[in-house]
Amino acid sequence: MERYPTKKIYVGDVAVGGDAPISVQSMTYSRTADVEATIEQINRLHFAGADIVRVAVPQMEDALALRQIKERTSLPLVADIHFNYRLALIAAEVVDCIRINPGNIGSKDRIKEVVRACKERNIPIRIGVNAGSLEKEIEAKYGATAEAMVQSALYNIKFLEDLDFTDIKVSLKASDVERTVRAYRQLRPLVPYPFHLGVTEAGTIFHATIKSAIGIGSLLLDGIGDTIRVSITGELEKEIEVGRAIIKDAGRSEEGLNIISCPTCGRIEADLVKAVAEVEERTKHIKTPLNVSVMGCVVNAIGEAKHADVAIAYGKGSGLIMVQGEVVAKLPEEQLVERFIQEVEKFVANQE
Repeated sequence: MERYPTKKIYVGDVAVGGDAPISVQSMTYSRTADVEATIEQINRLHFAGADIVRVAVPQMEDALALRQIKERTSLPLVADIHFNYRLALIAAEVVDCIRINPGNIGSKDRIKEVVRACKERNIPIRIGVNAGSLEKEIEAKYGATAEAMVQSALYNIKFLEDLDFTDIKVSLKASDVERTVRAYRQLRPLVPYPFHLGVTEAGTIFHATIKSAIGIGSLLLDGIGDTIRVSITGELEKEIEVGRAIIKDAGRSEEGLNIISCPTCGRIEADLVKAVAEVEERTKHIKTPLNVSVMGCVVNAIGEAKHADVAIAYGKGSGLIMVQGEVVAKLPEEQLVERFIQEVEKFVANQE
């Protein structure tokens, strides 16, 4: 399915929405006032492949540290503001986007001040609706439901539009997949703005990966979504790694290798787990879209290899290396991965 058409906005130099690639972002967990720790985490995210980074700004000292941080990073910087609108006014002087949760930011006059500050610097606002912090009036009427999240988003979008502000992106996050997906699907045909996708408070890497793959992945398959964050209680780099994989496996990006490998079973005639792990590690730097196959027995190996750009077809003690369906080598098992990597690198070089 084609992506829903949305307004293109810019977070720093990263386009979000329209025909822009789906971007991946994460959030530091250091105290933002600790500039060195925050820069260290931002650098980790940069090298992991993040497009955008968000930092928490709960205190005045965090807001005051943003200028130093911005001067030392090339990643677009989003300030995450809750409760204290004055922090948003300070952050807006230096960052590339302000994220507010209208349900807890306060009165309309305070939001007007935030909008004014963002207008002056031509930076967007992310309306971040969370099921756990809705406006009291909306929650009283609808409960903590997907419908309530949609109504909150519509109310706050209209408020910004009435102030002649339309550089908006929207998120609708709950801690469970069903409410999250239902809210995004309900809101999508009603507004033209780009969506930031995510399942919030998703848990440890095991649970967060599953919840995010189901939630974000199903929305991407619907053509919904312009930027994503995989929320993991764990290391920063994993959020980027999982996010990139979801985008690719949902068919929204062709970047990097698509590795086809058979499930472990009693027919396998090689140490397939070790071989696939080595292939993944040694090819993770490759950005060229490529289908590769690493198969452990003769039942499906040749059939899969015929349709792959580069393939290993293991047999008993030896195997074949195939390039676009043609056998280029028959080698002992211990030589197959090395030759496979050589053929992948050669194939990539020929594509460039």
